[in-house]
Amino acid sequence: MPHLMTHYIATLFLMSALALSWPAAAQNTPLVSGQVTKVDPSANKITIKHGPIKNLDMNEKSMTMVFAVQDPGVLTKLKPGDKIRFAAERVNGIITVIKVQK
Repeated sequence: MPHLMTHYIATLFLMSALALSWPAAAQNTPLVSGQVTKVDPSANKITIKHGPIKNLDMNEKSMTMVFAVQDPGVLTKLKPGDKIRFAAERVNGIITVIKVQK
């Protein structure tokens, strides 16, 4: 029985370590080139024409999509026509821009 308890504690420790490292993994999401086509601060959304977003299994060469934005403050710094690099992830099931560079 002590061996089983040791295994259980080790498993819990490993699961906790993985959970703590998840936000760091989000910081390493690859940046994608795009161009802002619309900014909608009232809806906390941005429309971007972009290439493939491999981490989201979007392999199309070019498409235009509306994204939620994790940090609404970035919307005040962007306007249609701006060329950006951005990272997107699924946040609570919604494809969300988590990082933007002009």
